[in-house]
Amino acid sequence: MGLWTAAQARAAGLSADSGIARGISLDLARQRVRQISGVHYDLSLDLTATDSAAGTVVIRFDRARNSGDLVLDFRGPTLADLTVNGRPLPAEGRKDGHLVLPAALLKTGANVVAARFATPIAASGAAIIRYHDDKDGQTYLYTLLVPSDANLLFPCFDQPDLKAPFRWTITAPSGWTVIANGPLNGQQPVTGGTRCRFAETEPISTYLAAFAAGPWTRWTSTPPGERPINLYARASRRAEVDAEAQIATNRAAVRWLADWFGIPFPFAKLDLLLAPAFPFGGMEHVGAVFYNEDRFIFREPPTLPQRVGRDATIYHEISHQWFGDDVTMCWFDDLWLKEGFSTYMAARIQAELQPDSNAWTTFLLSTKTPAYRADATSGTQALWQPLDNLDAAKSNYGPIVYNKAPAVIKQLAFLVGEAGFRRGLHRFLTDHAYGNATWQDLLGAVGGASGIDLTTFGKQYVLRAGLPRVETQLRIAGGKITSLTLFQQPVRALPGDAGGAWPMKVRVRLGYHTRPDVVLDAAFDGKTATVAGAAGLPVPDYVWPNDDDQGYGLFLPDDRTIAWIVAHVGTVKDPLLRAMLWSAVWDTVRDVRFAPTRYIAMLLDHLPAESDEQISRIILSRGAAALDVYLPDDASAPLRPRWEQALFARIDDATLGYGLRKDALDRLIATARTPLALGRLRDLLAGRTTFVGAAIRQPTRWAIVRRLIAIGAPDATALYATEQHLDQSSEAVKDAFVARAGTPDRAVKAAYFSRYFDDATLNEAWASESLGAFNAIEQAGITLPFLRPALDRLEWIRQNRRIFFLPAWIDAFIGGQRDAAALDVVDRFLDAQPTLPLDVRRKVLTARDELALTVRIRTAAFTVSAADI
Repeated sequence: MGLWTAAQARAAGLSADSGIARGISLDLARQRVRQISGVHYDLSLDLTATDSAAGTVVIRFDRARNSGDLVLDFRGPTLADLTVNGRPLPAEGRKDGHLVLPAALLKTGANVVAARFATPIAASGAAIIRYHDDKDGQTYLYTLLVPSDANLLFPCFDQPDLKAPFRWTITAPSGWTVIANGPLNGQQPVTGGTRCRFAETEPISTYLAAFAAGPWTRWTSTPPGERPINLYARASRRAEVDAEAQIATNRAAVRWLADWFGIPFPFAKLDLLLAPAFPFGGMEHVGAVFYNEDRFIFREPPTLPQRVGRDATIYHEISHQWFGDDVTMCWFDDLWLKEGFSTYMAARIQAELQPDSNAWTTFLLSTKTPAYRADATSGTQALWQPLDNLDAAKSNYGPIVYNKAPAVIKQLAFLVGEAGFRRGLHRFLTDHAYGNATWQDLLGAVGGASGIDLTTFGKQYVLRAGLPRVETQLRIAGGKITSLTLFQQPVRALPGDAGGAWPMKVRVRLGYHTRPDVVLDAAFDGKTATVAGAAGLPVPDYVWPNDDDQGYGLFLPDDRTIAWIVAHVGTVKDPLLRAMLWSAVWDTVRDVRFAPTRYIAMLLDHLPAESDEQISRIILSRGAAALDVYLPDDASAPLRPRWEQALFARIDDATLGYGLRKDALDRLIATARTPLALGRLRDLLAGRTTFVGAAIRQPTRWAIVRRLIAIGAPDATALYATEQHLDQSSEAVKDAFVARAGTPDRAVKAAYFSRYFDDATLNEAWASESLGAFNAIEQAGITLPFLRPALDRLEWIRQNRRIFFLPAWIDAFIGGQRDAAALDVVDRFLDAQPTLPLDVRRKVLTARDELALTVRIRTAAFTVSAADI
């Protein structure tokens, strides 16, 4: 055991013969919660060097009597001058990111630990990310510590339930602006730069600590009687930022949430940063919310889904100030508790503040649909995800946490009622303010406030993986309903599933063309729900068992309803209902009951009348998947002329709004194959044709270039070089890098594949963005040889890349395939890796099952009629 004693190992939650664990183990975290409390951090950092930051830390805490040795976390390269209560402690005993503070140096009650340290600054793989602006040569720095990289930045007790006030002191080059969690208290010139001192924060978790430094440009808004909100961005992009709108959206979210929760904004200040090459959509650091610059700056007129998407990210991150920052989960096994609630609250804010945006249609299409897709696979997992070590926490992020959780919360709110739900949330946030909580605390608060026992709800929705498949049985006689019953069963049999029924309350719609529709409530009693009040009613045209989208499950329509939807979906006025009915037919395509050719025919029949941008976008996206993924080339070829003509008609229809026309153009770019369509794209690129009366702008120009590269167009190389010359924007280098990844040449692919692992200067966000181009579906034969090497590197990626890179990598490399040969590669990999970490295996299985479904649909013996084509 080297320098560790058996007592020291026990203090870390380890047995004497188990060695030192990397990361932060659950046992270690539990031990430390029993040992210490009242933690405070005073941090000083010098950012004037290029590749590393030097700092000092002073940690104050209270220690319980006779609690033994204490483990400190730090993975940075340099730790020196360490003292415990003023007595020196050699740092050479550090191992695998841990250092034992011996009990002999510790006291009962107040303790002080101090040290010098250094941490890397790099384009990726570091706690401090460096971004070089190719436009003006400036450098920008920002931190990213979630879920457990705080101990890569500074020595700490890196776990979410040891909250602490932070006081930052940061020295940066002269002329730079620095922001951190607390308000700026003052600054002074020093040799080589400026020293900024920040006020102490409220108690926060280590993963929420943050700062950013650089020659940022700033906008400030301070309405009378309200706190100021500052927005920061790169100086080279100042003219592109709609700062007033962004600040206003953040402020509106703060106001609404404070009122709805009945709890004021819980922190001292709010700064916003548009972070370049940021690998997430946003990050909710206390006092300094970071947003993805590329998603927040529109380089061409935005569509409604783009605007709603940006607003949803803002609403999500601001919701975190209450759910996640103020009240934090005790451990990352309850990650869903903050992410799910923030996504759900974002939808509620959108519905209240933007009533014309069809927020619950957005929620269905952007949140619930990805949840259903992931939860139906063998790679799914429960909302509460056992986690032995924070090293693996990044793999808990994904559609179950971000998509299923808010969908389940919507059902919870409907089940208990609005009044009880809101009272319960207020109680939860009040009882655990500036502290930590678990899912049991949440359901206890909501159940207590509503008077409903949520024990079974927690067992079936929080602790159980998977989702129900809900089908309808309509019995009729003499033109009347004799009975209407809903049946549920698991979509998939999962190993270890204890079974049982999901408690669920739904609304069932009976649709009529000769009389008003009837909507009836129904609740499952076990595996069935009898729709009381339906008996005796006239036979409806269709039955939709999840009206208002309150239930969570795969709701599959009966054949009679499918036939009505195919013929009449375009006549449904309510956008949410229309979106659900469209989704129901797509689900039957994925259930291998409805031919992709029929879906495309149905789509083209109803597309001219579709006026909702979000619905148009999703049905066209699904049509493209049917055309390019689910159909073999010989089956899709006869459909392409009509598909492209429909898109041409939509692009050129001056009666349609910009967003509908732009969505059609985007879909044309993504699927163009015929000379006519490719000629249209070249005309747009050359300026011979305009779009909505104007020349196209970035990023549409690069999208066309990427398409021509992906299909191996003979002029693609020349057009790529021309675009590099023409594009003088700050994003030109990144866009060129992404586009070239789609080159249909194995040598180019091999060079990119090597760079993903060997190039320390390659920003992770650039790499992630290029994966789709690398794995263009048209190039499946070229990329197939890279599939197994890509899978072989998964554990390295898990250890060395940020939260969302691993699932993006898996989805790109497996999702870029569509044939049985690729499925065989994946299955052989899984068979050969019995010790693959479970979290990684699950992500592979999720993508693997999607590929298996694609193969199944492509080989299904559908009967195709001439009318389908």
